[in-house]
Amino acid sequence: MTRNRFLTAAALTAVAVLPLAGCTTVGGAADGADGGASGGADAADMTMVTVVKAQTIPWFQRMAAGVDEWAAETGIDARQEGADDVTPEKQVQIVQDLIAQSPTAITVVPNSPEALANVLGQAQDQGIIVVAHEATGMENVDIDIEAFDNASYGELIMENLAACMDEEGTYVQFVGGLTAKTHMEWVGAAYDKQQADYPDMERVETPIESTDNQETAYERAKEILAKHPDIAGFQGSAGNDVPGIARAVQEAGLEDEVCVMGTSIPSVANQYLESGSIDKIFFWDPALAGKAQLEIARILAEGGTIEAGTDLGIEGYEDLQPLDGFDNVFVGDASVAADAEKAAEYDF
Repeated sequence: MTRNRFLTAAALTAVAVLPLAGCTTVGGAADGADGGASGGADAADMTMVTVVKAQTIPWFQRMAAGVDEWAAETGIDARQEGADDVTPEKQVQIVQDLIAQSPTAITVVPNSPEALANVLGQAQDQGIIVVAHEATGMENVDIDIEAFDNASYGELIMENLAACMDEEGTYVQFVGGLTAKTHMEWVGAAYDKQQADYPDMERVETPIESTDNQETAYERAKEILAKHPDIAGFQGSAGNDVPGIARAVQEAGLEDEVCVMGTSIPSVANQYLESGSIDKIFFWDPALAGKAQLEIARILAEGGTIEAGTDLGIEGYEDLQPLDGFDNVFVGDASVAADAEKAAEYDF
């Protein structure tokens, strides 16, 4: 099979988040994104810490840039912390250590929402504001902010993958970990989309764990290419998945035969986009997501609320909408789908 590089205009668009009815409010007295309620905390008195999956991952190195920029813009003491790998236990320990420091807020991108829920409950018991990202439905958080609706994002990736594969052939899906909630939501929605709309495609393995490690993704992709020589497509979820997969595809000389798509950032994926071993990446700017988490924490600390229509003053997060079925999950409209030409427009 020769893959189809032509993708429809509809498939190239970013995920559109439809406004949901109603007005969900979470927080204290009514307030906007650019002013605090009377009696709220002053910027000089606040400390906020963003805890990420791992500091060694380029995705979160980009998020750290956003955290630093937000701190400079607001005058609030804000920093980012993370372990050297995605072990949930290390993340739990970081949060436990932070609780003793009594920050105003902890914002977190969890490796395992289930593993982290208990210690975040302890943080809340100490009066610490907790904001999460990539953690829909996680317990013991005040607000979870998502860049977009996760199901729509997964469906968008499958639409593009199916177009590239001429809607036929076998494919596999990679995730950073089976406990990575958003990754599992993306591949689950993509798989459901494939089952419903692309009956001539077939997923030949259950989701494959990469531990968000490019070398691991590379090795697993080589195993898949050996086990399934007719494989036609790969979907990656962690930022290091598609570059690792692409390296294996490129070494096998299959750039024109195998479609590779998934979540990554341009700085990591560009060389493979240019060679054709990655066809398209999907992403949101981690720096802006880092700022969005902190801005929500600031609003709550100042006695404000997060509700339908809240404008954080951050690109992609100007019109937050509650996610149906949850009272503390809000979504923006911050996703990007990029081929080699479009990805070259970004500087991260």
